[in-house]
This record gives sequence, structure tokens and C-alpha cells, in this order.
Amino acid sequence: MSSLTLHRSGRGNKLGMRLTLASVAVFIVAVPFTALLALVDTEWGPLRRLDDSTTTSVNSYVLHHHGLVGPLRASSYILHPWLFRGVILVMAGWLAYRGARRLALWAVTTLAVGGLLDVVLKSLVNRTRPKLLNAIAHAPGGSFPSGHALTAALGCATIVLILLPLLPGTRRWLAWAAATVITLVTGACRVALGVHYVSDVVAGWILGVAIVLATTAAFEAWRRDAGRPPASPATEGVEPEAAPQISAAGDPGDAPKGT
Repeated sequence: MSSLTLHRSGRGNKLGMRLTLASVAVFIVAVPFTALLALVDTEWGPLRRLDDSTTTSVNSYVLHHHGLVGPLRASSYILHPWLFRGVILVMAGWLAYRGARRLALWAVTTLAVGGLLDVVLKSLVNRTRPKLLNAIAHAPGGSFPSGHALTAALGCATIVLILLPLLPGTRRWLAWAAATVITLVTGACRVALGVHYVSDVVAGWILGVAIVLATTAAFEAWRRDAGRPPASPATEGVEPEAAPQISAAGDPGDAPKGT
């Protein structure tokens, strides 16, 4: 067996292990979401009481601290799903223009899957939103899962995974920290506004992460078929070699063909 064959075999084994781990991660994330969905659908008593008591307590706290009302209402617009969607669509357009078409397709596909699942699940579960005597805000549609929480988790992760190739080591972790904070704040604001239960928000977070893990694993599978070297998306980004195309200062011609 030639050294080239051995090299390709070793690279394939490493990538196969990465894809297996990604698949396991998706499964591990999907299990709690499925369990939570079942508990919500069957109106499991302990969860229902937890949701009701938390929503009532948080609503009471906000009403007694009027200075929080304005910022919370503003968060509905500042952290709206269409903000994240708009940023990702603009980034995808830029990537397509620079020649990173597969990376742009990955971003748009991730976004579309999240939006579709949000609509479908809301329709299927058809959970009513919290009913409060002194509601701070109102929102249409079903309550489970929280679209704001889902899109924040999915959107922040997608943006970071695109930009990681441009960031040095320390800033990569800062980017993930910022994405985590924005995601958590978005979900907390939905509960504080009284438009979602805690379980709605947690379900949105879990589903958003699961979708990103799944589409990233699929993208790694394409990288294998294209003969690209294995990557660690969490630290290198989804497509590390596309850095020249992602950067405005880079030369698109420096990136491998077929991106």
C-alpha cells in the first residue's frame, strides 16, 4: 500500500471519527428536546407548575421594577429573529459574491431549517402563551418552542462559525462567549416579558444547537468528499480555508477552488 493511500486512509479515519462524534452530539442534544416536547404535549404536572410559577414570579418582579419594562420591550425588536436572519442573509450574500458559495449555502440552509421547524412545531404543539393579568407584552402564535430563543442560538452559532477563520485564538473563545451571552439574554427576556414559558425557551435553545450541529456535520461530510483536510468547526470554523473569501481584505483567488 502506498504512502499516499495510507495518508488518505488515516485522514478518512480521522474525519469519520469527527462525523461520528458530531452525530452523537446531535443525538445527545435531540434527546432532551424530544423529552421536553413530550412533557409539554402531555402537560406534565411538575413542569406545568414550574412554568406557571416562574412566569408569575418574574412578571411580578418586573412590574415592581418599572425601569426594566422599557428595555425588555425594546429587546423584542433588538433581539428579533429577523435581525439574526438579516445578518446571516447579508453574510451569505457576501460569501456568494466572493465565491464561497457552499459556505453561503450552508448558512442559508441552517437558517431555513430553523425557521421551518419553528413554524411546524408551533403549529403541531399549539401551546397557548402565558396568560397574565398584567402582561408586559403580547405575541401572536404558539408558544412552543420560542422562536426568539431558537433563532438566537442558531443565528449566533452560525455567525461565529463563519467568522472563526478570521479570529486569533483568544478572540475565538470571546466570540463564543459573546454568542452564549446574547443567546441567554434573548431567552431570559422572553420569559421576563411574559410571552414564553421557561420550557419554551429551553426547547428553543436546544433545537437551535441541534440544527447547527446537524448541518455542520453534513458540511464536514461534503469536505470529506471534496478531499479537504478535516477541520474542528468549534475552533477553526466551518470552512477554515475560505478565510480569504470571508475577509474583505483577502484575495478570493487564494482559496481552494470549488468552495
